[in-house]
Amino acid sequence: MEKVDKLAPLGFGFMRLPLTEADDPTSIDIDKVCELVDIFMDAGFTYFDSARGYHGCKSEWALRKALVERYPRESFTIATKLPAWLAKNAEEARSMFDTSLAECGVDYFDYYLLHNLGESLTAGFEEYGLWEFCAEKKAEGKIKQFGFSIHDNAEELEKVLDAHPEVDFVQLQVNYVDWESDIIQSRKCYEVCQERGLPVVVMEPVKGGTLVKLPDPVADILRAAEPGAPLASWALRFAGSLPGVIVVLSGMNTPEMVAENVAIMRDGVPLTAEEHGVIDEARAALAALPGVPCTDCRYCMKGCPEGVHINTIMQSLNIYDQMGDAYRAQENYNWNTGAGKASACIQCGACESVCPQHIAIVSELERAAELFE
Repeated sequence: MEKVDKLAPLGFGFMRLPLTEADDPTSIDIDKVCELVDIFMDAGFTYFDSARGYHGCKSEWALRKALVERYPRESFTIATKLPAWLAKNAEEARSMFDTSLAECGVDYFDYYLLHNLGESLTAGFEEYGLWEFCAEKKAEGKIKQFGFSIHDNAEELEKVLDAHPEVDFVQLQVNYVDWESDIIQSRKCYEVCQERGLPVVVMEPVKGGTLVKLPDPVADILRAAEPGAPLASWALRFAGSLPGVIVVLSGMNTPEMVAENVAIMRDGVPLTAEEHGVIDEARAALAALPGVPCTDCRYCMKGCPEGVHINTIMQSLNIYDQMGDAYRAQENYNWNTGAGKASACIQCGACESVCPQHIAIVSELERAAELFE
């Protein structure tokens, strides 16, 4: 792999903003968001990432209030996304574009994405003609760079790119834990983009905050290699050291978090070969911790009469068990299981009869239902 001379820039993800009421995602504390934006902009970073559905459809409004109304348009870059799966029909899906323009308070988007492709979600973007729609908006100058985000494996990514080679970039989940994951396939997805010469926007470089709350046997490896360095630096520098990455997103919600992250990405340097070796050691230590031995082969899902998202549920259990991160495990479960929740299991045993790893899937689903529902 070619080396880079400096880290990719940091991007501010507007999906985990500070709230005034913990249980209400729409109760964004706009005064605190303004403070975070100021720290970020003062450090010389300019990329902001939102989506129509974030924070109960209030994220774009917060972006307008904290950024657009307070800084010159030419001083920042805005990315937002169209979630077809929130729409009932093509007209409603397409209307999200103009709604996003109005909510953000801008005349064009620097980066515009079709949001969260993968598995059954991809078909909706085709059905509603959103690829063609976005091409029209790009021709009108309302989109400067057009792409999509995807949460799926490399094979599915290739299918999308074969059908739509016209995209300018792709947004991928990339972090050092998921780099060799059979489920997330960060490395394989990244390599698909590299082979096609497509720039990558990195999401989840710190895995939703999980990689700053590592179990001690894993964290101690990183601390011994670089005493005093924040754990976040290993995760952010890993993503920022990859050739072809144009921005590394982080969902930040405190002044301390923004200050730490901008310092890492502004002053840090790409990982050395020795540091990559340290990360390999930490990844192996994490994989050795007890967990559900799911390899994401998905044989279990093919015959499930209830459409339970078994692979995602097993992943959530491993986040809970191995990382000790109940918040992130719950978030992963809520975001990715959809209607295929663990409680839908009818205990027919079809999944267990085909599982190559001989996992007691039914009992694991029972445990997941108790933990996450």
